[in-house]
Amino acid sequence: MRGVTLAAVLLAMVIAAAVPAFAQEAGTDAAAELAKKLANPVASLISVPLQFNFDENYGADDKGSKLVLNIQPVWPFSLGKDWNLITRTIIPLADQRDITPGTDQSGLGDILQSFFFSPKEPIGGWVLAVGPVFLYPTASDEVLGGEKWGAGPTALALKQANGWTYGVLVNHIESFAGKDDRADISATFIQPFLSYITKTKTTIGLNTESTYDWNNEQWAVPLNLTISQLVKVGKMPLSLTAGVRYWAKAPVNGPEGLGFRAAVTFLFPK
Repeated sequence: MRGVTLAAVLLAMVIAAAVPAFAQEAGTDAAAELAKKLANPVASLISVPLQFNFDENYGADDKGSKLVLNIQPVWPFSLGKDWNLITRTIIPLADQRDITPGTDQSGLGDILQSFFFSPKEPIGGWVLAVGPVFLYPTASDEVLGGEKWGAGPTALALKQANGWTYGVLVNHIESFAGKDDRADISATFIQPFLSYITKTKTTIGLNTESTYDWNNEQWAVPLNLTISQLVKVGKMPLSLTAGVRYWAKAPVNGPEGLGFRAAVTFLFPK
């Protein structure tokens, strides 16, 4: 817990120190456009976020904790003059302690991959995207995944104006194959989001990453508040993020209280 908190504080200090340096470029069109694309999950921008998440108070005795590194490459493809295909993949690496008392697990979780088909131009000011999402049973330990193949639809709608970005991302996954002795998956994910980009290209974001488990009739509702800053290392632009999460609603034996998030996003603008 202390190590994760310290990491989040150090990252926040790095972001604060980077603001004056990047502010010198605040008036450039390139910096403004890059910050705007970062706030858009289906922008035509190659990026590789490394996102660390820490949560605790798992289990019946509230002694469990979980640290997850999500590797989340985003890769856009042009489909002619009117459409883009954007692939978004989440590869989780988890380390969890005492969620089941007296046991620890570390390794790869189940991979989630979305394919968004999106018009290159907004429609009525709205960026729209729709496509399929797939869940792959890649977990290296049966405790870290569901051991089920899953699929379903995903969609996104967002609008950007005057530094603000707001919208919602949703998907639904149903399992269709996998080990018969594991529970079926029927889950809906809803992520409304709101962010504001300042003149120094600092982005303040608020979202929920809510999931409803239809089989167990349970919600998981974390509220995330983050601050991100564009910086440059040599000629490479990066985005550094630090944030805090509050679990407004958690499933049985799920996390409680506060959690923490820190991220580094590598950007590859054209």
